[in-house]
Amino acid sequence: MDINKPLDLLGGLTPRAFMRRYWQRRPLLIRQAIPNYVPALSITDIRRLVRREEVESRLIWHDSQGWHMKHGPMSRLPAMNKPQWTVLAQSVDLHDDRMAALMHRFRFIADARLDDIMISIASDGGGVGPHFDSYDVFLLQAHGRRRWRISRQRDLSLEPDLPLKILRNFQPQEEYVLEPGDMLYLPPHVAHDGVAEGDCMTISIGFRAPTQAALACGMLEAANDQIMANLGDTGGLYGSPVIPGAILSATYKDRGISATANPAALPQRLIDATLAAASKIRYDEALASRFLGVWLTEPPAGAIFEPSDDTAQTILSEGLPREGSLILDRCTRMMYRKRQLFINGETAPVPASAAMRRLADRRVLECAHRLARHLTTEECNTLARWLEDGWLHYHPA
Repeated sequence: MDINKPLDLLGGLTPRAFMRRYWQRRPLLIRQAIPNYVPALSITDIRRLVRREEVESRLIWHDSQGWHMKHGPMSRLPAMNKPQWTVLAQSVDLHDDRMAALMHRFRFIADARLDDIMISIASDGGGVGPHFDSYDVFLLQAHGRRRWRISRQRDLSLEPDLPLKILRNFQPQEEYVLEPGDMLYLPPHVAHDGVAEGDCMTISIGFRAPTQAALACGMLEAANDQIMANLGDTGGLYGSPVIPGAILSATYKDRGISATANPAALPQRLIDATLAAASKIRYDEALASRFLGVWLTEPPAGAIFEPSDDTAQTILSEGLPREGSLILDRCTRMMYRKRQLFINGETAPVPASAAMRRLADRRVLECAHRLARHLTTEECNTLARWLEDGWLHYHPA
């Protein structure tokens, strides 16, 4: 993607300008971000989708008794002529190629941050109440109209004892009515309330925003995995050792200590030895890269991979076809950092060569491309395994 090319999707802004002026700074209303937009999935399609066990969904409604929420799957939904209800279908990009393609239009933001597409359908007056999100979101109107009220208020206190996170004191400052093709970008913690005006469908493109606790715990778990792997001299899930296994394999010794009259007291010498052992672990860029690469490419629970043909055996026996393309499955997540390559929660057995980086960045590798024609045997074998696993598909020319 040319990040210096103006996009209708961003109201004529270049991706570079949008990221500099608006991303995590201020809201942006974009009229006709996708002109004359007609969604790939209809309201009826979403009603069918939320019946499925593997699709995460929620039904939310409001009545005289307050707010209510029910988790899917939904065997039945209210009729569209019944007001004030909405149903949310999460991670729709995992279940439809066209929705995945829509999400990929936002890849001027790193895949490490891009999360999923959620689709909401609602009857007249339906919504989820005034709330805020802790992550960035693009709200694309797909069908009907929705009235959005937003606020940069600092008071983000919530109503107690509700099944939803509803703001206690919502004070709207701006108001917009969005029609099909219009889109609203909201940074984190901008209060907002969207209410359907008649039958309505809204597509939310959401982004990952891990907490510091999640990042810290992940680093600790990654270090633990490496310690255990080093003791067995296997190299571990996350690649090269953090520290030589022989150092941490040494057992605790306390020769020369005195007898104790207080056997229940923790010995200071053992505490010091524990701190010294922990200090030998390097919490460095290499560890962070391996942890994030594996964690951020882990497929969601609803991901289903299906091998499509026997191209894998052809590659193993004859090499890469001379035409056609290898395309990542819509559920596949692939990232790289320097020479490290990650795919679907694994460290790849091959380095992030120019060809593999092209596949990760473009999600397609043309078989006739010069990079593809110089794949190593190990790379061809790896691509064949991914084809067998359904992580990758071959499309003829």
